Amino acid sequence: MPNSALQEIGLSPNEAKIYETLLRIGRASINSLSVEANVHRRNVYDSVSKLVNKGLAAEEYVAGTRFVKPIHPSRLLDIVREKEARINAILPELKKDFEKKIVSEQAVVYRGIEGFKSYLSDILAVNEQVYFIGAKAFWLDARLRFMLPKFDRQRISQGIHFRHIYDHEVKSLQPDILKLRLNEYKFFPPEYSSTMAIDIFGDHVVTFYGVKPGQLPEEPVQFTVISRQIADGYRKYFDCMWKNLGNARKKN
Repeated sequence: MPNSALQEIGLSPNEAKIYETLLRIGRASINSLSVEANVHRRNVYDSVSKLVNKGLAAEEYVAGTRFVKPIHPSRLLDIVREKEARINAILPELKKDFEKKIVSEQAVVYRGIEGFKSYLSDILAVNEQVYFIGAKAFWLDARLRFMLPKFDRQRISQGIHFRHIYDHEVKSLQPDILKLRLNEYKFFPPEYSSTMAIDIFGDHVVTFYGVKPGQLPEEPVQFTVISRQIADGYRKYFDCMWKNLGNARKKN
C-alpha cells in the first residue's frame, strides 16, 4: 500500500522501493541498498540520484564510501504541495480553454469512483444549493471515506446547503448521514423506496442507479444532464414532493 501511494505522487517503482528500504534500515551503502531493496546496483545509483533531487534522500561519504540516508517522510507532503502549486499556476489558462468549448446544454456519463470525484468537484464548482430526491446515504460508501471529509469541509466553507428527501430505510440503516451540516431533510414513505437517486444543483441534474442505503454499485455510473431549463423543472418536482412530506428536520 505505501509503495503504490508513493508511485501515485510521482516516484518510480524502484524509487519507491529504495525510499521505503531507507526508511526501514536508515543510512546504507549502495551495495546494502541493492541487496535490501532487491534492486540491481546500477538501478540503485539512478534511483538514489532522483531521490536526492526530489529531496527525499541525502548522500554522505565516510572514509571514501558513499552512503545514502532518508529524509523525513513529511517531505512527501511538500512534494504534493509543490505539484499543486504548479497546477494552480496554470489552472486559470486551462479553465479558459475548457470553458471556450463548453456548450450551454450537454449530457455526460461518469463512471467509477474517479467519476464520483468529478461529480463532487462539480458540486463545489457550481456552488449552489443541492436538492436530493431518493437519497440513499451512499456517500458513506467505504471507498469514499478519505475524500468525503475534505469535500464536506470545503462545501461548508462555501456555504453550500443541502435539501434531502431520503428513502425511508436511511433513517434506521444509515443514521450517520443525518449529521451532515447545512442540511434539511425529509423521508419518503417506505413504499416509494427505489434503487435510483436524482441530485439537482445549478444547471446540473445527476441520476444514479443501482444504489442502496450506504452503498454505491461496484462500478458506479451517473448520468449528468447540464441544462438550466431541465434543472429548473426538476426543482419544481422536488418542491412539490417536499411540500407534501410533512415537517423537515434541520442540521445547521
